[in-house]
Parts: sequence; C-alpha cells; structure tokens
Amino acid sequence: MTRKIVLAVVIVLLLTGGLVGIKALQINKLVQAGKTFAQPPESVSSATVRQQKWQETLTAIGSVVAIQGVTITPELAGTVREIAFESGAVISKGDLLVRLDTTSEEAQLRAIEAQVDLARINMGREQKLREQNMVSQSDLDSAEATMKQTQANADEVRTVIEKKTIRAPFSGQTGIRQVNLGQYLDAGKPIVWLQTVNPVYADFSLPQQELSRLSNGMPVRLQLDAYPDHEFAGTLTAINPGLDQSTRSIGLRATFENPNQLLHPGMFARVEVLLPQESDVLVIPATSVLRAPSGDSVYVIEAQEGDQEGKAATKVRQQLVRLGLERGDFVSVQTGLKAGDKIVSGGQFKLRTGMSVVEKNDVVPKSAESPKPSDS
Repeated sequence: MTRKIVLAVVIVLLLTGGLVGIKALQINKLVQAGKTFAQPPESVSSATVRQQKWQETLTAIGSVVAIQGVTITPELAGTVREIAFESGAVISKGDLLVRLDTTSEEAQLRAIEAQVDLARINMGREQKLREQNMVSQSDLDSAEATMKQTQANADEVRTVIEKKTIRAPFSGQTGIRQVNLGQYLDAGKPIVWLQTVNPVYADFSLPQQELSRLSNGMPVRLQLDAYPDHEFAGTLTAINPGLDQSTRSIGLRATFENPNQLLHPGMFARVEVLLPQESDVLVIPATSVLRAPSGDSVYVIEAQEGDQEGKAATKVRQQLVRLGLERGDFVSVQTGLKAGDKIVSGGQFKLRTGMSVVEKNDVVPKSAESPKPSDS
C-alpha cells in the first residue's frame, strides 16, 4: 500500500514538472517574440519647411459701407398720388421719387397769389398818390407791408407743396419700394433706401500698437465669401484720430472702386493692409500644426541609422514651434524649425515621438496661399 502511494506521488510530481517546463518554454518564446516585434510604420503625409519672402500685412474683419446712404422719408404727412421710380433703379440727384397729394395747398396758393396781385396793385397806387402828396407815408408803408405779408403767405404754401414733392437728394441706386399709390404716409414713414455704391467704403479696426505703421494711401485688399475667386484692391483713405475706449483699437476706412456693383453695403469682409516692407519667413502648411494650451508643435521626420538588416528607419520627433503670420493654407514659423526640415503635414494625431512612419503624398491636396474651396 505504501509503495502504491509513493508511486502515485512520483507520477504526480513528474506530470507537474512536465507541465511547468512546457509553460516555461511557451513564456520564453513569447518574451523572445516581444523583443523582436516591430510595430509597422504609420502612413503620413509630409512637407518641407521652405523659406519665402512675404510682404507684411495687417489683417482685420470689416464691413462694406456706402459712400452715401439714406432712407427717404416725407417731412409732412399726405396721400401718395404719384410714384416716379422703380425698385433697384439708378437715379440722379433731383429726380422725382414720390409726389404726395397737394390739391388743397395748390388751391390755397391760387387764392393767396390773387391776394398778392391785389396787394401789388394797391401798393403801386399808394406810391403814385404819395408822390402827389395825397396820402401819408404811413399809408404807403401799410400797403408795402400788406404786399410782403401776402408774398410770405404764398411762399409758405409753395414750401409745403415742395416738401410734398419728394426728390432724390443725391445720385445713387434705390432699394425696394415700400409705398404704394393711394397710401397715406405719416411724417417719417420710410419710402425707399437710396445709396451711392460706386465707390464704396470698407470700415475696419486694428490694435493701437499698429498705428505707427499706418498712413493714408496704403494699398488694401478685400476678400468676400460671396466672391471667393475675386480680390478687390483699394486704398486706405481715413484713420480715425481717436481710439475706441473699450477696445483701444483704431478705426480705419478704405475706399474701393465698384463699377460692377459687386460690393454691397453691409457685406462681411476680410481686409488686409499691405505694408511696404517684405521679410524672409519659414513657411509650413497650417495642417501640420498641433495646437494645444501648452504650445504649438509639429512632428519632424528624421532618418535613423540602419537596423541589423541594413534598412534605414524613418522616425518622428515632436518639436515645439512659435508661429507667426498666416496666409491661406500656410503659416510662418518664427522659432523651432529651419529651412529644409521635413515635417508631418497630415496624420500627426496618431503619432508620438520615436514612432516609425512612411511617407505617402500621392493623395494629399495641394496647399495654396489663396485657397478657393469649391464648396465655399
């Protein structure tokens, strides 16, 4: 019985040792495989840091403003009897726009003009009698005063008629008509919007520290979302003498010719003031920058020494950079890179320092200083 127990124990120990040995061999193989495992390289797009000459610009957001613009309204109330313009028409200064009903005033004017004629006759008669010393000077003075009074009454009625005959105060283009024939208009009721749209202004502002670099006559560029393929050229024509007390910014105005009337008052615009000096800058695609609260960075692609099989490895290193001006799809770099460095321009969100990469630039869209997206 004892020999059987001993034999059973020996068999159990042999089985346990065999299992432990097999497991140890498996673990050793896994460890060796882990040591030799190499993660496949990540596919990225790349770009080369280039040195270019950029003309310095000051950028701002502004809006298009009419040279002259006013909402035409009547000074006096009345009923619309005539409308002499169409919506969107180009009109000249002095052209008739709207005539209000003046029937009552015209009747009053005829009656007062008759009184003026009578007063003029009476004054002439008094003058002749005074020359013959048949009436006193006071009688002549009274006749003259009566004539002047009736003339003033006639002028007052003519003024009322003129105010009810509404004309264009300046040349321009009308907006959408807001009145109809027979409509009763109160004083101040809008009739139509009239604006001069050639040329036009663009109003914008810049920080106060840029004031020393600005002067009238500088060239200005204007871009609008409505015309992505078009760039408007103008001139800086006015610099506000005072600063905005809340933002400490300086108000500016540029003038743009608008012969085709593509620029409409109220349009949102991107404005660039072109400074006379040019500077050498390092340029990279804006898509290559990783922005974070701790600082902006890019991944630099570096070639490493060959491995045991003689193949050179391409790895990346994260590099902090300081950015400068932006222009289209590009951004300038002040520090952190040098001309000729190769950086990751796409796919950098899956990277970390030391990872191997492979460059694939066959399907990468080209960057441009003046991008024109087809779906904008």
